[in-house]
Amino acid sequence: MAHTFLLEIGLEEIPAHVVTPSSQQLVKKMMAFLEENRLDFDEIKAYSTPRRLALKVLGLADKQADIEEEAKGPAKKIALDAEGNWSKAAQGFSRGQGCTPDDIFFKELKGVEYAYVKKFIPGKSAKEVLSDVKDVVMDLKFPTMMRWSTNDFEYVRPIKWLVSLLDKEVVDFEILNVKAGRQTLGHRFLGKAIELTDANDYPAALEPQMVIADAKKRKEMIVSQINELAQQNNWQVVIDPELLEEVNNLVEYPTVFAGNFDQKYLMIPDAVLITSMKDHQRFFYVTDEAGNLLPNFISVRNGNQAHLENVIAGNEKVLTARLEDAAFFYEEDQKQTIADYVERLKKVMFHDKIGTIYEKMERVHLIAHYLGEKLGLSDQELADLDRASQIYKFDLVTGMVGEFSELQGVMGEIYARLQGENEAVCVAMREEYLPTSAEGELPQTNVGAVLSIADKIDSIQAFFSAGMLPSGSNDPYALRRQALGIVRIALAKGWALSTPLLQAAVEAAYAKRPDLYEKIAPAENKAMIQDFIADRLQQILNGPNLRHDVLEAVMANKANAFTLAQKAADLLAQHLTDEDFKENIEALTRASRLAKKLDDQSDLTVDTALFENEAEQGLYEAVEAVRKDFKAADLETKFIALKNLREPINAYFEKTMVMADDEKVKLNRLRQLAQIARLTAVFGALDALNTK
Repeated sequence: MAHTFLLEIGLEEIPAHVVTPSSQQLVKKMMAFLEENRLDFDEIKAYSTPRRLALKVLGLADKQADIEEEAKGPAKKIALDAEGNWSKAAQGFSRGQGCTPDDIFFKELKGVEYAYVKKFIPGKSAKEVLSDVKDVVMDLKFPTMMRWSTNDFEYVRPIKWLVSLLDKEVVDFEILNVKAGRQTLGHRFLGKAIELTDANDYPAALEPQMVIADAKKRKEMIVSQINELAQQNNWQVVIDPELLEEVNNLVEYPTVFAGNFDQKYLMIPDAVLITSMKDHQRFFYVTDEAGNLLPNFISVRNGNQAHLENVIAGNEKVLTARLEDAAFFYEEDQKQTIADYVERLKKVMFHDKIGTIYEKMERVHLIAHYLGEKLGLSDQELADLDRASQIYKFDLVTGMVGEFSELQGVMGEIYARLQGENEAVCVAMREEYLPTSAEGELPQTNVGAVLSIADKIDSIQAFFSAGMLPSGSNDPYALRRQALGIVRIALAKGWALSTPLLQAAVEAAYAKRPDLYEKIAPAENKAMIQDFIADRLQQILNGPNLRHDVLEAVMANKANAFTLAQKAADLLAQHLTDEDFKENIEALTRASRLAKKLDDQSDLTVDTALFENEAEQGLYEAVEAVRKDFKAADLETKFIALKNLREPINAYFEKTMVMADDEKVKLNRLRQLAQIARLTAVFGALDALNTK
């Protein structure tokens, strides 16, 4: 007979962003618990609200599966004494297995006879197994933990009640004097406590108590009500998935309503209005068919329709106060020029171990110009980049950004446009901050992209030089995200950006203005920064379809451009199945390995007068033919050219002893092989590839 088990953890209100991952974690841990205890089930359904994490196990087996196994004991010569009687070892072994010596039989294993007993372990009942479900509840981990009262136990919020029902029967356990039972609580204000008769009554039994425990159903109710309001008023509503998730986890019984604000506030930039509604009040904003903002908003109440007009009025009042502040700052900010704001940045610290924001902008200005030239920006783009890099942090000292910190960069774009800046400069104000997350939007313009890269590499270099490196999960200055952003931007733009180029840009800035680097001189951190950024590239390249040895090979040469490493990984992965791949790679890597014996590789000039056989000459001519057009060729052409060296290389090794007694001849031969190794470096380290 299949059973249903209900587990509900009742809590004080959980932070909205914690609800969904905690619910998923509960299901995962319950699944692991049941599998570990050999208790079969069909499926687990999750339920969650701000005040509860719950699940139902459906199709639960009556009991564990019985186990019948053979237990191995001592060797026969130890199990029996000289007279053929059971030894103490045999008696102890059988007793430990819950058997008697009479149950012992012997089996041969690798030429030796051992004592065995057949061991039968009856499966525990479902109720007996579930009596340990307390461990599942207590094992949950949360981003923020708290203690309450005098308890040492930590949890996301205090536990208020526990429900543990196997069909109609309570499965007892207790956590901090809270005993599991069949009582659950309804809505905090609109519902009451109820006794659940059967686990299968959940979650339907909660609905009369104004609780929709099914998060998916609750979300569908919200979306349906929003769409209904939008249709009634001919509105367009942007339902942001993240906002919808957050709102859904703030309510137990959703009722959607609409409110208004004064039309005069529409003179405020849309970004400010949307931020005020969405980020600060968790409202959905409303537009007309043309996408223009309307003086309306949509929100969700945790409750029913009763006295809804009071709720609407209260929300309108709160939003109006917010918009009034925004209107004031918007007007006041425009009374000063960009130059005024930039001047104020001279007194604003970026970090006390690094310097001011103004000094950071000056460093970024130098770095950005260097990178812009190297990456091929046009004269106009370079001019725009120079201007943008000299002012791009000015909005940090505006009243609007002081009040709405999420709008840094966004307000920079708006204010720059109002003060007549070039459009490319204006857009760069906002794009410099991108991406704002690991997979966030990237800058689209060249000016914005270079400025973003320059700002990020300056931050990484500065914090590394100041000794503030990320460690473990601790990365307070988001340096990993910034490094990842650099790599993602370069790959998206197809730019030949590399860590040596980034380092060269920093060093060029340092050479021009050493006074900007008094506390953060770029001296000893080059290798660390290179590895740090390379790790982010590896993170991007590492995927299920890329063999580990290919990844290791392309990442071995950290000086390669990010785009080149990506293309090399793709190309090698494509050629892995070539019939001659193994032979080609082995020939090239044989040359590369020997080339490592050449200590000084600054001069790889080969003297043909020192050749002693035709194979040396043949390889020389083949390599020279490859080198001639190698730099300008695409990666596929380079790969074909290199694999065509297989025959000359093999012929060379058949007739040539590289490590000759004559030092001049030996060095000449090593230089010849080092030329090949240098050519293969475009693909990383080919000797890392598994060709076995």
